[in-house]
Amino acid sequence: MGISRRGFFYSTVAATAVGLTATRATATVCAMPTADRQAGFTPQGVVDELMAGNARFVSGNMVNCDFAAQVRLTSEGQYPIAAVVGCIDSRVPPELVFDQGIGDIFTARVAGNFVNTDIIGSLEFACRVAGAKAIVVLGHTQCGAVKGAVDQVELGNLTAMLQNIEPAVAAAGPVAVRSSSDSEFVQRVADSNVTLAVQNILDTSEVLAGMVEAGELVIVGAMHDIATGQVTLL
Repeated sequence: MGISRRGFFYSTVAATAVGLTATRATATVCAMPTADRQAGFTPQGVVDELMAGNARFVSGNMVNCDFAAQVRLTSEGQYPIAAVVGCIDSRVPPELVFDQGIGDIFTARVAGNFVNTDIIGSLEFACRVAGAKAIVVLGHTQCGAVKGAVDQVELGNLTAMLQNIEPAVAAAGPVAVRSSSDSEFVQRVADSNVTLAVQNILDTSEVLAGMVEAGELVIVGAMHDIATGQVTLL
């Protein structure tokens, strides 16, 4: 799990795709998840690569990776560049949404993409121990967990789980009728939920907050539009 610092800077056309429209994004050669590749990224460079990958995903110009080769290469160690906290929603798989391969991303998924002690501890491992340089808290539109929290759904263990989203409901501001039929309010809650999760990570983890202060890590919130596939940074 050691982190190589040999100074080889990974370069890819994908990084130049940042800021392009989805229709202009072009595919690149698949990069293998090596120690040199990980070491070559700055924290912001990782975010740029993920956004370039999303542009490829939206445009349909995804990289054609040799997953079998990646499995063999990562069997003795891993060098991911990012960690993503996402929802379990089947329409939002982070590796596909960001056009990354096996060994590129640590993924923690839970309905409603909130964070707790277990997830934050996992992120500390991903970043401090295994070398990931960016954390993305990835929400999405039309989130069933957010709708459930808004409607105060009660169902087995789901009841307690949805309480983790209640602070985002409060942060979304007053509303005449608290109902998931109000799509604008639901989206405000989803946005607030992402923002609060980012802040919760910083407030709860001295390890990760220290890495951010030292310039070794960036933590960003983002929203995935399930209708278009596009990810927008918040």
